[in-house]
Amino acid sequence: MLVYDQISKNTTTEKIRKPSENEVVWIRLYDPKPNEVKYVLYDLLNCHTLVVEDGIKLNQRPKMDRYPDHIFISFFAIDDHHNPIEIALVVGSNYVVTIYKHDIPVLERLYEQFKTIEGKMEFPAQILYHIMDQCVDEYEMVVDHLEDKIEEWEEMIHINPYTSIAQEVFRLKRSTHTLRKIFVDERTVLGNISHQHFPYTKPEADVYFVDVFDHISRVIDSIDMFRDALTGLLDMQISMKADRMNEIMKTLTIWSTLFLPLSFVVGLYGMNLKGIPEYNWSFGYAYVWGIMIVLILIMVFYFKKKKWI
Repeated sequence: MLVYDQISKNTTTEKIRKPSENEVVWIRLYDPKPNEVKYVLYDLLNCHTLVVEDGIKLNQRPKMDRYPDHIFISFFAIDDHHNPIEIALVVGSNYVVTIYKHDIPVLERLYEQFKTIEGKMEFPAQILYHIMDQCVDEYEMVVDHLEDKIEEWEEMIHINPYTSIAQEVFRLKRSTHTLRKIFVDERTVLGNISHQHFPYTKPEADVYFVDVFDHISRVIDSIDMFRDALTGLLDMQISMKADRMNEIMKTLTIWSTLFLPLSFVVGLYGMNLKGIPEYNWSFGYAYVWGIMIVLILIMVFYFKKKKWI
């Protein structure tokens, strides 16, 4: 755990123990066993049994539960594949405990920063702010990924409307729907922290939680916009497919129409009947060709006049 001495202003790394009155500590429990969680939360810090249970299970939606001398917060980080990873945060008068089952680079970076940079863990709410702020900053990866994907798919559809993207679009929509629910709940948690009296902090620190609240609100707005864009992307693909099909049908119809009178002429002179005068003409073959060419020219002129071609 990291120990910040409020008297000497020094940060040191020590084994997990109960903090003294002039210390602020950050205890990290990475993929702990149930007895380890129980020892730290219940035996050392005297936390409520419900907090111990939530810390062991880690299956909560974002929330904040208040107890007489500590607070339990469930928050989420995002991994490289944009999957949510739950972090259980227990905040007391001089400690912050983070419990998580999967590797979270954000916490690793913060841990190293706290060891080398002074003044980043002077009180528990400051540690909580940095964790939440870094997690929310990671959410921007989702926004950037969505923007890049939508632009890529738009270009693909313009080049080839028959590009197969429907499955990927639906998968991404489901993923963003899950993340949006998490972000909305987290915004509620941040709203409670920033707009209600939150213990274990200083009055001047409230503005930082308001800033994180604004950031996550913008992320949610962006996700809503991109989810609508994904739906519009499918509609655009369907529309372009229909336009392309209409063009194909139009082309085939024009060619069929052009050959219709030619088929009539060929069929007329293809009858094996006596009495057709053109059979005895020396230039009958050229005459038939002339009729067909004139018919084609007339029909092409008519189609152009009507702007069908």
